[in-house]
Amino acid sequence: MSNQQKLVQSFSSALAIAQEQVQDLLAYNSIPEWDSTAHMILIAELEGQFDVMLDTDDIIDMSSVGKAKEILTKHGVSFE
Repeated sequence: MSNQQKLVQSFSSALAIAQEQVQDLLAYNSIPEWDSTAHMILIAELEGQFDVMLDTDDIIDMSSVGKAKEILTKHGVSFE
């Protein structure tokens, strides 16, 4: 499974949304499913899936799917 597929699966699972909804422009609070509680579930899901530990700034900055990719890339995850 590619990292892109893992990312889509993580968002889909944590937010309980269809995988088709997971696009780079999908943003925090842009859908009812992505609220503060779901955000923390998402963080835990991403940390487990990619074996990373996100710091507070990363968690706060993760405002969209695209931003999540950017943050994970900073932690050595490749999305090529």
